[in-house]
Amino acid sequence: MSEEANKDEQKKNNYSADSIQALEGMEHVRMRPSMYIGDVGVRGLHHLVYEVVDNSIDEAMGGHCDTISVAINEDNSITVRDNGRGIPVDIHKKEGVSALQVVMTKIGAGGKFDKDSYKVSGGLHGVGVSCVNALSTHLKATVFRNGTIYEQEYEKGKAQYPVKSIGETEDRGTEVTFYPDDSIFTQTTEFSYETLSNRMRELAYLNKGVSITMTDKRKKDKESPSGFLEERFFSEEGLKEFIKFLDGNREPLINGVISMEGEKNGIPVEVAMVYNTSYTENLHSYVNNINTHEGGTHLSGFRRGLTGTLKKYADASGMLDKLKFEIQGDDFREGLTAIVSVKVGEPQFEGQTKTKLGNREVSSAVSQAVSEMLTNYLEENPEDAKTIIQKVVLAATARHAATKAREMVQRKTVMSIGGLPGKLSDCSDQNPENCEVFLVEGDSAGGTAKQGRDRMFQAILPLRGKILNVEKAMTHKVFENEEIKNIYTALGVTIGTEEDSKALNLDKLRYHKVVIMCDADVDGSHIETLILTFFFRYMRELIEGGHVYIATPPLYLVKKGQKKRYAWNDQERDEIAESFNGSVGIQRYKGLGEMNAEQLWDTTMNPEFRTLRQVTIDNATETDRVFSMLMGDEVPPRREFIEKNAVYANIDA
Repeated sequence: MSEEANKDEQKKNNYSADSIQALEGMEHVRMRPSMYIGDVGVRGLHHLVYEVVDNSIDEAMGGHCDTISVAINEDNSITVRDNGRGIPVDIHKKEGVSALQVVMTKIGAGGKFDKDSYKVSGGLHGVGVSCVNALSTHLKATVFRNGTIYEQEYEKGKAQYPVKSIGETEDRGTEVTFYPDDSIFTQTTEFSYETLSNRMRELAYLNKGVSITMTDKRKKDKESPSGFLEERFFSEEGLKEFIKFLDGNREPLINGVISMEGEKNGIPVEVAMVYNTSYTENLHSYVNNINTHEGGTHLSGFRRGLTGTLKKYADASGMLDKLKFEIQGDDFREGLTAIVSVKVGEPQFEGQTKTKLGNREVSSAVSQAVSEMLTNYLEENPEDAKTIIQKVVLAATARHAATKAREMVQRKTVMSIGGLPGKLSDCSDQNPENCEVFLVEGDSAGGTAKQGRDRMFQAILPLRGKILNVEKAMTHKVFENEEIKNIYTALGVTIGTEEDSKALNLDKLRYHKVVIMCDADVDGSHIETLILTFFFRYMRELIEGGHVYIATPPLYLVKKGQKKRYAWNDQERDEIAESFNGSVGIQRYKGLGEMNAEQLWDTTMNPEFRTLRQVTIDNATETDRVFSMLMGDEVPPRREFIEKNAVYANIDA
């Protein structure tokens, strides 16, 4: 190694106080928390955990850490520990206090802003652990470094004492325990084990060789070594294993996983893809471990590399000679599940939620990588290559048929009010921001809803029976379905762009709230899931824009004399009955049609008293996996899921 290279290597590994750069103060964090973590609801609460874990993952990406543990403690605090180098504790020259205190109390302070410490780092906003500290009532940081244990505690972001030594150790790493501030997170401070474990599993696949343990000390588990609910996530093959996990509920079209890992133009690129017999395309993309669900240049590069390489191979094979129309990019991606992960030194994010990659140089890097990977695979696996091209030809033929169906939807959509579905009872207000439409199961409930609604801003669209299961239907069948055509037309949205024929244009969306209102029984839940599957696969932008809601009609009416109260579950029913004292009358609503218009308005449609559950996508890869499991052909995983979650379901005999 040259003397200059040796100096660079020493500089890289010399992670000390000088590596920590303080960019700005954190005065506004408590006053404007949403500016830093997105929101102060459930998503923002869990984002706190991700910010702390990101620091540990950064150490792992730098090759300094291979073990991370995350625990929800019995008191609902969070503890994150790693075996990295430990946050530096020596005095920071500029700030005059320990570097640990700088990291914990200065927004934008951290090794990830110093290019000698981290070439690439995760984290979407770069606000780091100091933001978590500011939004916690109490935080304790413990550092295991240079044979010594160091500690410092904070209250609402303020250090309670200087960093102190509390003992000796052979361990190394950092441990952070924090208590989210309930005066800021007023909706809830209760962490979801499922939400966190899904993200930890994702991180383990994205960072192969790193062991991540997730523990919930609020729940006992006799079979677990710790005695608590616990999972360990570890992947040796990274995205190759991730894609098998994601596509486990679909029938494979080819035997192997097509994958590559390498560096193109100085950008680390990892890709894994499989083809299955479904008609849906599922592309998941990541930049520095961030799920870029709005896509960006890396996804454009993947699409270009895939389409160009497969088209070239298909042309050379002669399998397209008899086709009377052009093959398009969409045709190559039907039945494709793919994951693209890139590591970018200075990512530039765009888009509504800042999760769309804008770095132009990444596109050509990914395109080259995919082209080389696919070319090699097709040459080495001629049978698989033939199967893939046959699938592409079938997709192109079906798309050609779907074009007419889609054009009919478009024509109906762009027509005037006279072109709206006959069953739609529209509202008077013409401002979409004030308007909401209820998708109601059945004509009977639809009639009740029409009578009970506020005609000024509430529209009703009754749906006949169970809509098509789009998970198992070809695209042209989806667009030909009468109920689905009515949904498109009623909402006023248009479909299809040059890049993506299923992309949704929300510019002419007629209602900013789309409310699914079904019976509170098994059939109602099934219809709800069918509609959500359709929205996720064909109107995902509607969900991502925060426009989709689920109504929650009550299950019971408890009466005694003139007194009456509604209950949404068995526990509420029993508590109300007990509070009424003596014998009570209990009516079980098996369907919306059993309520009169006034009752439906009072409980389910009146904005003052109703409960609407907003549909969100916290983890796109997990959502994709669950929908394919629930609505696909594979029965065993669906049965296992229902058995595991039956405690949460209301199942009628």
